[in-house]
Amino acid sequence: MSDALIDKLRRRFDPLAASGMYEVFQFHFTDADDHYLVVDDGRLEIHEGEHDKPSVSLNMSSATLKGVLSGEINGMNAFMTGRLKATGNVMLATRLTRLFADYKDSER
Repeated sequence: MSDALIDKLRRRFDPLAASGMYEVFQFHFTDADDHYLVVDDGRLEIHEGEHDKPSVSLNMSSATLKGVLSGEINGMNAFMTGRLKATGNVMLATRLTRLFADYKDSER
């Protein structure tokens, strides 16, 4: 995950959407180092590497993540076509766009 993408995620994180939530989103990228996001009651931490017990693990390219978060790629379509693979609590992946709702606005 590039530093620019990490910075963008931090800036666009919506703490209200994460209120009362404790989840770990593990990202295994095909073209970048692994990272995980810890969402803890309105707070976000981004770490490089692998978490011992993620809530959900997502495998994709960094471009697919950017596309899903910006709305250019439909997450369900990416999942059904194999561009995105998920294990664990797969339904959590659908919450990413709400947690980073302003992400699309940062692309302009």
